Amino acid sequence: MKVIIEENEKGFLFNNGVFIKTLNSGKYITMFGKQIRKVKIDDQRINVCGADTRLFLRDADFKKNTVAFEAKSGELTLHFVNGVYIEKLSAGEHFFWTENREHTFLRVDLSKPELPKDFPPYLFYLPPVSTYIMKAEVSEKQKGLLFYDKKFIRLLDAGTYYFVKGTVKVEVENVETCLQQQDIVGQEILTSDKVSLRINCVCSYKVTDYVKIKTETDDYKSQLHTAVQLALRDFVGERKFDEILAAKNEMSAYISERLKAKEKELYIKIDEAAVKDIILPGEIRDIMNTVLIAEKRAQANVITRREEVASTRSLLNTARLMDENKTLYKLKELEYVERICEKVGNINLNGGGDILTQLTAALGKGDKK
Repeated sequence: MKVIIEENEKGFLFNNGVFIKTLNSGKYITMFGKQIRKVKIDDQRINVCGADTRLFLRDADFKKNTVAFEAKSGELTLHFVNGVYIEKLSAGEHFFWTENREHTFLRVDLSKPELPKDFPPYLFYLPPVSTYIMKAEVSEKQKGLLFYDKKFIRLLDAGTYYFVKGTVKVEVENVETCLQQQDIVGQEILTSDKVSLRINCVCSYKVTDYVKIKTETDDYKSQLHTAVQLALRDFVGERKFDEILAAKNEMSAYISERLKAKEKELYIKIDEAAVKDIILPGEIRDIMNTVLIAEKRAQANVITRREEVASTRSLLNTARLMDENKTLYKLKELEYVERICEKVGNINLNGGGDILTQLTAALGKGDKK
């Protein structure tokens, strides 16, 4: 039987199922139980159907033109040809042709979260390698806390980090480094005279120890919220409704002082704590509105009376001055004559004397009528 092996092929000669040697390109005649199996050397991995590849190692030509590599369990093994990523190898022994190509391999231990320093960054997003990679991001306003299997390892600065997603559980918890604000809203508290108030507060703070706030406290934000609640209850519960309304600033100072006592315990620095709103029950709000309206009306009446008294006093002073000074009286009279003339179209005068005397006399007669 004639068999032709092309330039991009290799042949494996068997005699009655027993491997004899490898064959290069050329024409061959087989007979008497001999068989040639051809494979393309363009294929990266050597796979001769029905044969154990390790048997071929007995042939010197095969060993010279191939490279063997064993991928182990518990590892991510990556195969590169001439520096280009080709595939992820499964566990086991693999053989590759070396003609016109250089094979390199990268082992990643899945029991170690840290990636090798020579790990190509472009593989972070390339399947199936990306399924073995964990990405963590820390912004400029944060610090990252790195944990392996719930154990703290180190603090991470701002940046993007990649870890092996293997047998070790990797977690990165971010903590804000900037000034933070927490609102405590809708706190319903009874005053000492049994009035139910809803109070809203705001608290601003900064974290002072990024590690201990995560490793030595359980939900520091919840504890801060509880501390504000307790401070409000202590302050409001000891005072009456009217005292609460008049002591909003005092309440804010009390809350701030109570929270500052918790700073070391919670690993934070309180910048400000204040009461935003005091919300009254509907019935109390209606009563307060009624009282406010009554007060404003009373103030308006007082102002009106005061202005009336001032106006009357001014008139009285004017009358006294005119009574004592005839010239002033005459000037006042002329002032009123001028105002009347501005509103009268025509005036007819008959009689002796000057015009001003006749006009004054005429106006006086009109007043008498």
